[in-house]
Amino acid sequence: MMQRQNKDSRTDTNRSGNGFAVVELFTSEGCSSCPPADKLIADLQKEYGEKELYILSYHVDYWDRQGWKDRFSDKAFSEKQQQYATWLNLPGVYTPQAVVNGKAEYIGSHRADITADILKSMQQTASRSLQLKCSLATDKIQVTYHADDTKNADLVLALIQKNGDSNVRAGENAGRHLTHIQIVRSFVRASLSQSGISIAVPAGFTSTGWELIGFIQNHDTGLITDAAKCNFISGI
Repeated sequence: MMQRQNKDSRTDTNRSGNGFAVVELFTSEGCSSCPPADKLIADLQKEYGEKELYILSYHVDYWDRQGWKDRFSDKAFSEKQQQYATWLNLPGVYTPQAVVNGKAEYIGSHRADITADILKSMQQTASRSLQLKCSLATDKIQVTYHADDTKNADLVLALIQKNGDSNVRAGENAGRHLTHIQIVRSFVRASLSQSGISIAVPAGFTSTGWELIGFIQNHDTGLITDAAKCNFISGI
């Protein structure tokens, strides 16, 4: 039974000057090159702690035809990666791929490149105003939000499972036990001209094991200009 909960995870309004980094990893349990990238983002999460680092791991579905179906994969995540290929003028998609703040992409296991971009992004001055509030109801998550600068941009809201694992029985990673963090289970694009949206509670959701990450993204270039998150406190 889900308890009703109104919990604001972001009430600070004066965030000007606070740099941040959104790291989006495109990965798959069917890809033998991906476990090092999964480990890298787990290491980064530990290293940066409570700093303004937002990690999202999308499991693409095009590896599912190679002998192992990734239970976290979704066609929508492959389509999102293809959108980045268009925005960044890339010839195609690959795994593992990491995109930082929607503006630059790297091989997902290349620590030096990714950490250099994270540090640079965090050191930049940014005028930030995004606020998210999440409340749990019986079968939905109600998200309310506000941002000052909404020109040519949407709010992307991603529902994140903080941890997961699989015993892979086929494909390139057959026989391996793989662990994952910050697994995107679904995402929606919301209009910043509105103030709220409802998201269905998925199967397996727990208030302590999931969070919601939101970021403002230019729909013409892919550039991410702000980010925030909600944590769910009450138990289910």
